[in-house]
Amino acid sequence: MVQLPGIGDMIDNISQERNLPKPAVREALREALLKGYERFRRTQNLTEKFEEDRFDNFEVHLDVEEEGFRIIATKTIVEEVTDPDREISLKEIQDMTGAQDEETEGLVQLGDEVTLDVTPDRGDFGRMAAIQTKQVLAQKLRDQQRKLIQEEFQDLEGTVLQGRVLRFERASVVVAVSSGFGRPEVEAELPKREQLPNDNYRANTTLKVLLKKVCDRPYRGPQLLVSRADAGLVVYLFDNEVPEIQDDVVRIVAVAREANPPSRHVGPRTKIAVDTLERDVDPVGACIGSRGSRIQAVVNELRGEKIDAIRWSPDPSTYISNALSPARVDEVRLVDPEQRQAHVLVPENQLSLAIGKEGQNVRLAARLTGWKIDIKDTAKYRAEEEERLRQAPEVEETELTPENEAELPTMR
Repeated sequence: MVQLPGIGDMIDNISQERNLPKPAVREALREALLKGYERFRRTQNLTEKFEEDRFDNFEVHLDVEEEGFRIIATKTIVEEVTDPDREISLKEIQDMTGAQDEETEGLVQLGDEVTLDVTPDRGDFGRMAAIQTKQVLAQKLRDQQRKLIQEEFQDLEGTVLQGRVLRFERASVVVAVSSGFGRPEVEAELPKREQLPNDNYRANTTLKVLLKKVCDRPYRGPQLLVSRADAGLVVYLFDNEVPEIQDDVVRIVAVAREANPPSRHVGPRTKIAVDTLERDVDPVGACIGSRGSRIQAVVNELRGEKIDAIRWSPDPSTYISNALSPARVDEVRLVDPEQRQAHVLVPENQLSLAIGKEGQNVRLAARLTGWKIDIKDTAKYRAEEEERLRQAPEVEETELTPENEAELPTMR
């Protein structure tokens, strides 16, 4: 047995520091010690080529009470040995067990498997093997952490978690999140594209984030990908603030969000379409709340993001008109229902409001409704329409006589 003084305390400390269960730490240590033994064997036979599965029949027995470990190999009894790591001769095993007389000769037979202690002396284990063990242990512990994180958070994708800002790493923000009350915190990455322009990411600032993805990636860095720009965060905040949504009296039909507009001159904005089957319930009013208290709570969490709550309608014209709020719409013409194209007529003084700064309002309305929306000035559109009608060729009226009646086609 190779002695490892203080192995029990080391396992306890690693378990506490890395929030890993002790069995996981012991398993990682066993795998690391086996890799160290492989390195020890390679240094003994530098000219020999070792296959990847060379030591599959070896395992480490870790003894915490005696503070040490053994290397155990499972070998097959053969007449003539061709692979010393996997085979042992019958004569050698008989010499080891003393099974040479007639009474004990049947105890070992060709083809049987035996387990043997092949632990090297501590002095022979070598410095390089010890370094290899340390490196592999660090890697195995990281693998164990990633595995536990994946198991803990994989069912929480799409849910909102409370986050705490830790630090910046290049353009990303690293935040600490937890899967529940009393659970240890885990690092998560908030990439630049998932951040809000009005957020202030000072250390220890708390904010709500949506768990977008649990990554299974081998390289270093946070395994969890979170977002502040996802539309699901808006849905969660309204669900948390509006009891009618929690009770399924009001439902959120669609959300269109532009948290990171293409231009810095345009602020973040969201449009949310709501509906209800109850006659005496105003779904938009329920989301806004008394004196705007409910929607203001959502706006505050999103650091001043503009939010339009509109009424959903099964009639496309009404829905498109509502989606362009706060602009006043004169008429909606569905010019191509199959291609979902619509012309929206608005007064001249409502054009800029309907289109929005750099087209943001109409862009969000199109995403919300799923229709391609073309904003038109009502007066100009109707004037052009009248002009087209005047320029259309007139159809000459021909008097029907016996002479030209014969020229008409006959339907059969």
